[in-house]
Amino acid sequence: MAAYMEELSVTEAENLRRTITRLFQQTCILQMKYDPVTLSPRDNQDYEMCIRHKNFIEEYLSVIGCELVHDPQEHIFRLAGEGARTERFGMTTTRIILLIKMIYREKILGEGLKATVTTLEEMREYGKNTGLLNHKLTVAEWREALYLMSKHQMIELPGAVRDVEDTTPIYLYSTINLYVSAADINSLVEEYREETENETIEEDLFPDAD
Repeated sequence: MAAYMEELSVTEAENLRRTITRLFQQTCILQMKYDPVTLSPRDNQDYEMCIRHKNFIEEYLSVIGCELVHDPQEHIFRLAGEGARTERFGMTTTRIILLIKMIYREKILGEGLKATVTTLEEMREYGKNTGLLNHKLTVAEWREALYLMSKHQMIELPGAVRDVEDTTPIYLYSTINLYVSAADINSLVEEYREETENETIEEDLFPDAD
């Protein structure tokens, strides 16, 4: 593996290292990212690096018990396997992820691929209507949820998490489907509706490594 890296240019080798680092940080890498200001699509260099160096990355990851999974239909590379880090979301963040999934599903079915944008205002309304958010969340709770969803490539924000306001456009990525399947969403919503606010159960929403 060291010999492979030595054959690359200094710039290419550094970009490859950064791509692998981002893969561990984000869990998945998308082919198209959206400009955080204009929300217009643009090519993702990390995805191109995965394409060009796929065999090397697969070999590197296998040493540490991980696997590089490519979904050509969704145009996503993601990290899987026993060595992949699994992040557990708290109750409030889990409920917000469920809301995002519901909003994404309804927008795709009802308005088409160009309509996958939401706002905090809309998320609150969905939370109220579904019973998933029956109390006012703190600023810290919203920021934590937005940070984690942005980190794991579920959403794209037009700026820093701290600057998000009620009407700030939030782009929704199809990767939300990796965290909550359509088959499970209704049962999960009913489950959370019945739980009391002081429960501390956490749901692991990351995809299976199989």
